[in-house]
Amino acid sequence: MKANVGVADKSVRIVAGAVLIALTLMGTIGVWGWIGLVPLLTGLLNFCPLYTVLGVNTCKKP
Repeated sequence: MKANVGVADKSVRIVAGAVLIALTLMGTIGVWGWIGLVPLLTGLLNFCPLYTVLGVNTCKKP
């Protein structure tokens, strides 16, 4: 797995995922909030499988 998620993208993914999961745990939104696991994990792993398929890379070039 080669990293394809940049710093800004990573930050947004982690925050959005955490917010969705928190809202689900508080009962504010339904079970669909667990979809927040996807951006949270892709942010933490610095890898997005969909980016690979689409040829997107938000990491800085070396």
